[in-house]
Amino acid sequence: MKDCHYSLLLASGRRLLLLLIAAACSGLVEGAYNTNSGHNALQPAAAPPPPPPQRPLGPNDPYFDPLTPRNVTALVGKSAYLTCRVRNLGNKTVSWIRHRDIHILTVAGYTYTSDQRFQAIHHRETDEWTLQIKWAQKRDAGDYECQISTQPHRSYFVTLNVVGGLTKDSRRQQQQLTPPHAYKRPTIYDDLNLMFRDQVPTAEILGAPDLHVDKGSTINLTCIIKYSPEPPAYIFWYHHDEVISYDSQRGGVSVITEKGDVTTSYLLIQHAELTDSGKYSCSPSNADVASVRVHVLNGERPAAMQTGSAGLSNSSVNVVVLMMVDVGRL
Repeated sequence: MKDCHYSLLLASGRRLLLLLIAAACSGLVEGAYNTNSGHNALQPAAAPPPPPPQRPLGPNDPYFDPLTPRNVTALVGKSAYLTCRVRNLGNKTVSWIRHRDIHILTVAGYTYTSDQRFQAIHHRETDEWTLQIKWAQKRDAGDYECQISTQPHRSYFVTLNVVGGLTKDSRRQQQQLTPPHAYKRPTIYDDLNLMFRDQVPTAEILGAPDLHVDKGSTINLTCIIKYSPEPPAYIFWYHHDEVISYDSQRGGVSVITEKGDVTTSYLLIQHAELTDSGKYSCSPSNADVASVRVHVLNGERPAAMQTGSAGLSNSSVNVVVLMMVDVGRL
């Protein structure tokens, strides 16, 4: 085994030789000093080499690939993919945890969150475990933990950065720049007038423009997207022009989307509060924004509540009553 010698020049001029054990050669002894001959000043010894990457505790224990990226950047509205590579997983499981609220998002191939944007991706032939975040928002930025179910747990942290985003004007401009055939539905032949008619995707919120609900009840907003050659890639719900957070501290907020020839998205807000009043918007990826204004009532009853078909029905009744009065005067 190679010996390591450090020399210290004393005031008397004699040299003191220190024979260090082999462990010192491997960098386990810190703070060693040596002197350059001819100088009385102490000089730090060479810095020890960096520690090796995290390795398994045993030959068959799982460990993380240290080359896995620790920083991921995604664009607002696009999918973000956080990946960790686990070697020698064996019979252990891999979980993804959002670190800011210690929320377990996925375990193995299963998703444990009501936010449908999160999904676990894993292919049997690979050792990669990926967390997909669809339609990433800036609130998704932060640290995510990839965890192996060993004892104790082994963790690998990945930081997500979400940048960019489309304003209303830029989103409208993007739609204008999209080739017309991307939004057109196959033409509909009209036998009556022998004309061709083109239709583009449209979004509509039932009950618009105003919807009244009682405090404590459930707000149920229904957005219908029609005339689309294929279902929209995503649908965002907004409150006061801000994306609604399905996992906010308020709770009781959920979205259900049924895709098909006609796509329907339901926004459900339980236990309505006065602060839930305001403008709500449904923004599909392939159609213009549809909006409705929600009024949460605290026991009051406005004189006129013309909401959707109910409003039209009340107006029709009023017209009939006026006609009967006029006839009686003749």
